[in-house]
Amino acid sequence: PTLENEKSSTLVVLPDPQTYVKFERNQGILELMTAWVAENIDPLKIRMVLCTGDLVEQNNILKGDPPNGNQSSINQWRAIDRSFRRLDNRVPYVLAAGNHDFGYKSIENRHTYYDQYITADRNALDERMLREYFINEAGMPTLANALFEFTDPSNTPYLILNLEFAPRNEVLEWASKAIGHEKYRNHRVIVLTHSYMNSKNERIVKENYPVTNANYGQAIWEKLVNPSSNVVMVIAGHIGAPDNPKAHMAFKQDKKADGKLVTQMAFNAQALGGGWH
Repeated sequence: PTLENEKSSTLVVLPDPQTYVKFERNQGILELMTAWVAENIDPLKIRMVLCTGDLVEQNNILKGDPPNGNQSSINQWRAIDRSFRRLDNRVPYVLAAGNHDFGYKSIENRHTYYDQYITADRNALDERMLREYFINEAGMPTLANALFEFTDPSNTPYLILNLEFAPRNEVLEWASKAIGHEKYRNHRVIVLTHSYMNSKNERIVKENYPVTNANYGQAIWEKLVNPSSNVVMVIAGHIGAPDNPKAHMAFKQDKKADGKLVTQMAFNAQALGGGWH
C-alpha cells in the first residue's frame, strides 16, 4: 500500500482482537496485524493506532473454555502484550476496554486486568502524548479513560478520548470537562469507545449487561458528543455476526447542537471467515 497524497498520513484502526487470542492457533493473526503496522509506519506515515476493545475473550478465567477458546485469561492477556509490544516506542497506540475485558467472562463487574498490561510507561510515545486520565470503578487511574494529544502533518491538533465500555456517569462528566478546557478549544476530538452503534447504523440505547451506572451509544451522544464544541468523530467496535460483513460495521453522520458534523463508525472483523469459534 502507498499514500496517494504524500502530504497525508494514516490512522490505523484494529478491530476487536478477542477471537484472535482466545485460541492458541489464532494468536498469530494478531501478530500479523501488528507486524503489518510496524512495517508500514514509515511508508504510510502512520501517526496513531487505535484498537476498538474486547482485547480478550474472558478477562479472568483460569483455563480455556471450549468451544469458546482454549486459552486461559492470563495467556490471552499475554498474547495482547506480546502483539502490541512490537509497536512500543515506534508508534503510539490507544486500546479501548470492551465488555469482555471486565469481570470474568463478560462484565459481570468492572474488575479488569487491562490496567496491569496497558500501562502509561510501556510505550514512551503514548506517555509523551498522555494529557489527562481518570479513575476506574475502584478509584485507581486507568488508561481506559484517558486523553491523548497528537498533531497531524498539517499541524492540526487532535485529541484521542478513550472511554471504558459503557462509561459511568462520572467518566462522561470528567470527559466533557477535559475536552471542553480552553486549551483544547481548537483541537479536533476523536472519541474511542467499545460499544456505540448497531449494524443498522443506530446508536445503541441499552444492552443487557449486569453492570449499572452504564452509558451506551445514545447516552454518550446526548451527554458528551452532542454538547461538545470539538468532537468530530466516534470510533467503536463490538458488533458482529458469523461470516456477515455488514453485521460487523456501522456508519452514521449527524450534526451536533452547534451545527458541526460528527462522523460515527463501528468496525469489527473477528467473526468473518470462521465465525465466533
